[in-house]
Amino acid sequence: MAPYAVCHLKLAQELAGPEAGFELPGGCGLNVFLTNTLEEPHEVSQGQIALMSHAIAQESTKADAVKRDHPVMVILGNPPYSGHSANKGEWIKNLLRGKDGTETTGNYFEVDGSPLKERNMKWVSDDYVKFIRYAQRRIERTREGILGFVTNHGYLDSPTFRGMRQSLLETFDHIYVLDLHGNTKKRERSPDGGKDENVFDIQQGVAIGLFVKFKQADQGPAKVYHSDVFGERGSGNSGKYPWLAANDVTTTKWTELTPKPPHFLFIPHDEGLTEEYYAGWSIPKVFPINSVGVTTARDKFAIHFSEDRVSKLIGEFVDLNPEDARMIYQLGKDTDDWKVSLAQNDIKNSGTSLELIKSILYRPFDTRYTYYSGNNRGFICRTRKNVMHHMLAGPNYGLATSRGTEIARGWEHVFVSKGLMQLHAVSTKETNYLFPLYNYPTEAQENIGQVREPNISAEFTESVSNVLGLEFTTAEYGDLRTTVGPNDLFNYIYAVLHSPDYRQRYADFLKSDFARVPLTTNLDLFTELTALGQRMKTLHLMESAADSMPSYPQTGTNQVDKVRYLSPKGEELGRVYINKDQYFEGVSPETWDFHIGGTRPADKWLKDRKGRALTFDDIGHYRQICAVLSESRELMAQIDRTIEAHGGWPLQ
Repeated sequence: MAPYAVCHLKLAQELAGPEAGFELPGGCGLNVFLTNTLEEPHEVSQGQIALMSHAIAQESTKADAVKRDHPVMVILGNPPYSGHSANKGEWIKNLLRGKDGTETTGNYFEVDGSPLKERNMKWVSDDYVKFIRYAQRRIERTREGILGFVTNHGYLDSPTFRGMRQSLLETFDHIYVLDLHGNTKKRERSPDGGKDENVFDIQQGVAIGLFVKFKQADQGPAKVYHSDVFGERGSGNSGKYPWLAANDVTTTKWTELTPKPPHFLFIPHDEGLTEEYYAGWSIPKVFPINSVGVTTARDKFAIHFSEDRVSKLIGEFVDLNPEDARMIYQLGKDTDDWKVSLAQNDIKNSGTSLELIKSILYRPFDTRYTYYSGNNRGFICRTRKNVMHHMLAGPNYGLATSRGTEIARGWEHVFVSKGLMQLHAVSTKETNYLFPLYNYPTEAQENIGQVREPNISAEFTESVSNVLGLEFTTAEYGDLRTTVGPNDLFNYIYAVLHSPDYRQRYADFLKSDFARVPLTTNLDLFTELTALGQRMKTLHLMESAADSMPSYPQTGTNQVDKVRYLSPKGEELGRVYINKDQYFEGVSPETWDFHIGGTRPADKWLKDRKGRALTFDDIGHYRQICAVLSESRELMAQIDRTIEAHGGWPLQ
């Protein structure tokens, strides 16, 4: 155990650099490093700590001698995982960016010498990433060695870590990645659909990484080997613990990978589809102005079911003593991004006009209301005004999606908005982005006569014109014989992204980045998909009615107490009960189980209203949700049939 602890403490001391102190995450003590293994934690007395400290001091001296006299480095451990890193020494921060004093080395913030240009780079500064970068640098200097860490598994495929992956490929000769999965945040399951547990009592999935550098080796990139272990922790002869105890590198069934640009993935994916998939257009390349959704920092306080409730709240909240407001509305402690006083000042400075109460897409088919002045760090934490302005200035559509999806579960991760969008409007577990179809001028631009313009890149419209022989027009729609308009392109993309065959074919790619949209050269196929996308879009916005709405036959309180589903039985149709007596009848199992972003709208919409009495409009809205979900399934199947009728994938 002592070498394990020494490794951690020596790394910890050096991570912050010679000029800065090192802070252990979460108040961790020495005993955490000594017990952070698969063994059961145990208490360590002060006397034991003293003895351990003495032993560690002796071993540290011997370790220094080894490092001084022998160039071989073996670094093992389970470094801390913390996106909000407490280790902010200048040396390690510079090392992540490829600077070690006057020396230049691998840069985790670049790929092929170009900046990553990610919006949120804080995850590259996670503690475990710093530990890996530190250990990598030590082995670079000795020119041979082995690094073995148990870490967060996010670096294996996230686009944010592609610079890190490229750097590791350039430093090491062999890389072995054993993904232990167990990511409860993403509700990972075993390939057979069974339970998948984390080997630790944490939510973040983990992986064992073994990085080997030989003294005499070719200069090419590392050979990468990957394997998975799914299932329960286990006991006896089955499960992750017994498997780990019984196997090592030589007995593990490895799959050799060939990580390639632009992402250098450390997970398996179908190499045969790589060129085909990357020939498509990435969503941000189509809609260049975009952002993540609105972040309130206090959803229960800031977002409500009615305009009246928001109006009443801001009127009462603004004049309260800050501490009284904190208690009454259960606002918790202030943070750097959101403070009670700043929220009150925002209302005082912006006013309480009803014009500042805006609708916001909170979840699929669930539009609510909030106070929106456009000011950051006010009533709302992050307003994303530069993008949301375009959704408020006039009629618009916005494509809502996430970067990376749980495609393996077959869930939808695409939706449409006509106004503001909350950060988790599509998927509650992933950051959601909004891509407006149109850009509206600012107030200054309006004064010089500018009008709205399509938020579609010139490169994309030029490519469409070349492959389809249609001229792009800024009119809403083209005639699809000689011209194509912004709405046509939006509808085509919406249809393609709702194709089940598309999601299955490109599943490995869609897990780690924004979707890419292939362009077809077949004008008939393009026209048919555009029409299907238009129907899907208007359904999801509830701008057009769907057929076969369920009934609501029983009178009563209409209060949502306990939501439960009963499958069809005999002549009795599927029912969704909201209390012991009242139910919606005629809801098929497929409609009930239809997922968008990891949740079932037919279930989620009702559960979010638990304890409330449904109004007449609520009842009608829910009936319409069920009808829309049913028709959406039919449209998705029709999209696949249409593509197959024109030759199938890849689109021609």
